[in-house]
Amino acid sequence: MTDVDRDGDDRTEAGSQTVSLVVVDGDERVDLDVERGRNLRRVLLDAGLSPYAAATRRLNCGGRGICATCGVRVREGPPADHWHDRLADRFGYPRLSCQIAVDRPMTVSLVDKRVWGGRRSEAGDGEPDGG
Repeated sequence: MTDVDRDGDDRTEAGSQTVSLVVVDGDERVDLDVERGRNLRRVLLDAGLSPYAAATRRLNCGGRGICATCGVRVREGPPADHWHDRLADRFGYPRLSCQIAVDRPMTVSLVDKRVWGGRRSEAGDGEPDGG
């Protein structure tokens, strides 16, 4: 169900066309207001927050979901629905930012990419091993 505001714009059920996105990058926290439905990878890049390691900033699939280099940890947000993200969730790998739509308030962490493909540590702290 949608409402139409005084200017004639469609509004979502939540009453807003933007949602809150919190991005944690190490000790830094960035709060963004994002147009509902935008692609997370694109939002991060537009905000100057790269989900890539230094080598993969130029060597990636461009958001097609096949290179697995744009991983982020979703602390709060939508459940995994892309096949790769379901496997990543099951085995403790980061989820692909290129396959996530920002359609609700979310909190994500950028992953330390010194070691590509790191899983959650045995301590269960959600951080990759071997950084």
